[in-house]
Amino acid sequence: MQQSHIPHIVIAGGGTAGWMAAAALTRVLGKQVKVTLVESSQIGTVGVGEATIPTLVFFHKLLKVSEQEFMAATHATFKLGINFEHWKNTDHSYLHAFGVTGKDCWAAGFQHFWLRGLAEGLSTDFGDYCLERQAAAAGRFAHLPNNGLNYAYHIDAARYAQFLRELAEREGLTRIDAKIQQVNLRDHDGHISSLTLDNGQTVEGDFFIDCTGFQGLLIEQAMHTGYEDWSHWLPCDSAVAVQTEASGAPLPYTRCIAHEAGWQWRIPLQHRVGNGMVFCSHYASDSQIKEKLLNNIEGAPLNEPKIIHFRTGRRRKQWNRNCLALGLASGFLEPLESTSIHLIQQGIVRFLRMFPTNGEVIEQDIAEFNRQADFDIEHIRDFIILHYHVTERNDTAFWRHCAQMDVPESLRHRIDLFRRTGRVFREGNELFDDSWQQVMIGQGLMPQRYHPLVDTMSKAELETLLTQTKQHIKRTVDKLPAHQQYLKQYCG
Repeated sequence: MQQSHIPHIVIAGGGTAGWMAAAALTRVLGKQVKVTLVESSQIGTVGVGEATIPTLVFFHKLLKVSEQEFMAATHATFKLGINFEHWKNTDHSYLHAFGVTGKDCWAAGFQHFWLRGLAEGLSTDFGDYCLERQAAAAGRFAHLPNNGLNYAYHIDAARYAQFLRELAEREGLTRIDAKIQQVNLRDHDGHISSLTLDNGQTVEGDFFIDCTGFQGLLIEQAMHTGYEDWSHWLPCDSAVAVQTEASGAPLPYTRCIAHEAGWQWRIPLQHRVGNGMVFCSHYASDSQIKEKLLNNIEGAPLNEPKIIHFRTGRRRKQWNRNCLALGLASGFLEPLESTSIHLIQQGIVRFLRMFPTNGEVIEQDIAEFNRQADFDIEHIRDFIILHYHVTERNDTAFWRHCAQMDVPESLRHRIDLFRRTGRVFREGNELFDDSWQQVMIGQGLMPQRYHPLVDTMSKAELETLLTQTKQHIKRTVDKLPAHQQYLKQYCG
């Protein structure tokens, strides 16, 4: 049946979230929907979410985006993982790579074979058996057949929003440069009917997407959806960010460097480096961390450091009546595992799957959307808490607090299961899989036993498995060009 009504979707706010939504709606639905985006050029964006994970590659395929055009426009580099420095202790580092470590069998993950190898004196570092880990360490990259090398990007967030804006406007999107003065609700059901703007214009719509950042102008200030605070599990509540000139060839991974009250990021782009420190204001002040950051950067600063304060958690509903919150308006998880853009993307794709016919909102869709959204963010939340809680650091009050704090029961179960048995199980469509054992082992959590199936192999067979895995990875990495060389060739 043909739609008799063309739904009008109004996006409040631009930035990464707003323009990702605009590009997806216009590129995927085309003439089946009318899209208007309201943003004010007088209002800045946070604009520091510049590291991504591999799901963005598939989002761009959905939008039929040319990777080379995207990378040239956003000055992007390739990313193979995240190097965690000083998290287990102040002398240790490990790289959480996007690939799979070793090769699992039907009953037991590769970590079980690796654990027996440790006991037999055959295994080396766990990361030695991951292609992406070794390519990152060697500073090499290339596209391999059949997605043989899992990767993501480092991007300039402001340039990315501009790139998406151009895509959406070519598809017929209407952009209005104005501030929202009032959100107007219908008396009979509390749905949003329109937005009143400071230029005197009123924008009516069937559905509204809130991308207004932390303030949640629609989802919270107008609809009073409520917020669930997770700061008792994730105590960091502030960040300071600064951009610097590039110094040296860009690394194909993000650096996350733990410090006395949080951690520092370094994100290499083609033309500059993004730097920042996330911290807990209970253990350090803005001025202390700002000074510390400026003393720990490479290259000349390109802007004044920006202070950002946040409260980790989520809206009690991401979809409430005829309003969907995306990005910072929907909640906030610190960017430790570069999941911010992923969560925006997941919200957009989920909304497209449940897109209201003729603009009619169905309560069952709302309930299912929120159930899936809660599942996604809770599992990511647990994964981020893991980095703080499983640590040998006790050198500062911040790290002692993190090691001793209570954690969600869902995370406690994963930790205890892995410690006792070495087992990790992926639940439903949760984001992280091999990542759990990479990070748990990297943080120093070693299982007490391995699966008995491993003992069906002889020592010689196990040695062959481990050796051949490493040799195959080395041969592949040795053929890859340097990351910088490949960037110049690929992006022009």
